[in-house]
Amino acid sequence: MNEAIVGPTSGPAAADTAPRTGSVARKTKETEIAVQVNLDGSGTYNISTGIGFLDHMLEQLSRHSLIDLDVSAKGDTHIDFHHTTEDTGIAIGEAVTQAMGDRAGVTRYGSALIPMDETLTRVALDASNRPYLIWKVNFSKPKLGDFDTELFKEWFQAFAQAAGLTLHVENLYGDNNHHIAESCFKGLARALRQAVEIDPRKADAVPSTKGVLGGSL
Repeated sequence: MNEAIVGPTSGPAAADTAPRTGSVARKTKETEIAVQVNLDGSGTYNISTGIGFLDHMLEQLSRHSLIDLDVSAKGDTHIDFHHTTEDTGIAIGEAVTQAMGDRAGVTRYGSALIPMDETLTRVALDASNRPYLIWKVNFSKPKLGDFDTELFKEWFQAFAQAAGLTLHVENLYGDNNHHIAESCFKGLARALRQAVEIDPRKADAVPSTKGVLGGSL
């Protein structure tokens, strides 16, 4: 993987009342991506990746997490969608990490159970700064439109790694592949919304007995 160029860390301490924001510029030989996030936003978004279905999913992520999200991506989509999808996950994850800072005050844990017609998906996460993905999601078709369904896992893996999340995604049942994919992103959004919220009872403390998030258990 080519080296990323990451913008300066931004975002105040968790106890501060100013919005927690992050900004990342990532450029490789395969993609050029700019991302801005505001964890304390209202779910407004401006997203253009050149991949219609990915845009739709990222809009769901922003709207249901209440995280303001600005994403501009250009990539080698004439080859396939893999690089743009993966690198977009990395860049958004890095921006979320920036915005959380030392993660002081965050609730840390979040979960969601998302029904979407015949589909039900469960998402649970820990903003632990120990990246790990459990992905128990199967699709019955290799493509949704022109988007390869195997790339959903690649996006979630990249995002979890860069955002420092222990992330479990499990589709309990469902038939419609669009519903399955969308319920995964909506589940992530709702769980992330809980996890990054500031706990008013411990707004100045890192939510760990170690005093820092990351490293060994």
